[in-house]
Amino acid sequence: MSKQDLIDAVAAKCDMPKDKAKDAVDAMLGKIVEAMKAETDVRIPDFGTFKVTKRKAREGRNPATGKTIQIPASNVPKFSPAKKLKDALNA
Repeated sequence: MSKQDLIDAVAAKCDMPKDKAKDAVDAMLGKIVEAMKAETDVRIPDFGTFKVTKRKAREGRNPATGKTIQIPASNVPKFSPAKKLKDALNA
């Protein structure tokens, strides 16, 4: 499902114009990103939790040359599905 498919589905389900549905989807995704930038967990009941984890700096290898390189520390987004979502997928 693409973002446009999601916008179309919201517009149809909520009986609203697609431009309003696009604004709603963009607002929701923007708020999730803002919260994650602030390292705040985003919990959506019955769906799951978006959170940020820290990845330590580490050594890696350049596959083309085989030389060792340093990979810097970074923040990584994670999603943990809720039990209800898991159950829905396995029903």
